[in-house]
Amino acid sequence: MSTTDPKQKIMIVDDTPVNIRVLVEALKNEYKLSIATNGKVALSYALAENPPDLILLDIMMPELDGYEVCKQLKANEHTRNIPIIFITAMSEEQNETYGLEMGAVDYIVKPINPRIVQARVRTHLELKKYQDHLAELVKEKTAELIDAKLDIINRLARAAEYRDNETGMHVLRMSHYCSIIGKAANLNEKDCENLFHAASMHDIGKIGIPDRILLKPARLTTEEFTQMKTHTIIGGELLDGGNSDLLHMAQKIALTHHEKWNGTGYPKGLSGKDIPIEGQIAAICDVFDALTSERPYKKEWTIEKALDEILLQKGEHFDPYIVDLFVEHLDDIIATKKRFSEPQE
Repeated sequence: MSTTDPKQKIMIVDDTPVNIRVLVEALKNEYKLSIATNGKVALSYALAENPPDLILLDIMMPELDGYEVCKQLKANEHTRNIPIIFITAMSEEQNETYGLEMGAVDYIVKPINPRIVQARVRTHLELKKYQDHLAELVKEKTAELIDAKLDIINRLARAAEYRDNETGMHVLRMSHYCSIIGKAANLNEKDCENLFHAASMHDIGKIGIPDRILLKPARLTTEEFTQMKTHTIIGGELLDGGNSDLLHMAQKIALTHHEKWNGTGYPKGLSGKDIPIEGQIAAICDVFDALTSERPYKKEWTIEKALDEILLQKGEHFDPYIVDLFVEHLDDIIATKKRFSEPQE
């Protein structure tokens, strides 16, 4: 790694022309320089599109002194990682200690020695490069771990689905349906991302349901249906205690996606706004996909017939607001259904 880089940018912040000239002469051959003669201009430059790689900051300046400039830079997420070196005539130990406590990486006392400035600048720019490199490596490894975790989650969800849907396409459709409605409901970006992955685990509790019930090619008896309903509780217990927002959301969906707006659902008989919005979204998406998919005990319904049923259940089974969003984005839902349709035998 080179000790200098002509693309590296240094901002000199000082209101004394003599000091500026000394610093410019010391650094102009190795770095791209910018100059600010007061704190307000320095903050403006630092927040610009191409911020400096390092800042040489005088302390004693009118209006905003160097300490205040440093404080504001370190409080801003876009500038907090820019190394700041204080250059000042204030030579008392408490001044240097205070400057370092503010977040500066170094403290150079005037009169300015060009060679000391060059050495300190070079050292801190090298440290910054290594820190940025390490941060990028951590980011890449974190992304790999997240991808691996999501892959495992989706595979587990599809494994559960394979027990009564050999292709596992239902969980893919559910993820996309729920994501469409979540965005329409103005959930934030992170919640929509979690909803996409969490929805795939809505029926994970089915792994605890016996095959004689789960795969029965006919309508279930009352006793069998009572046992089938426990898949919500099983799923909730399997996903309970997770330490991530994703698993918390998945647990809520697994437990509540069979609750009904009017309180006649299961397992807890929740009603209205007591049902988490993630569970409400999963409920309508799950019913739509079940109605429009062929099962051993029934033929698939047409889109029109399924939509009529959903509208009939507005305010009964489903939140009226979620029904309106579903209808509004029906074209996207249908396109998703076609995209992830069951393979033809």
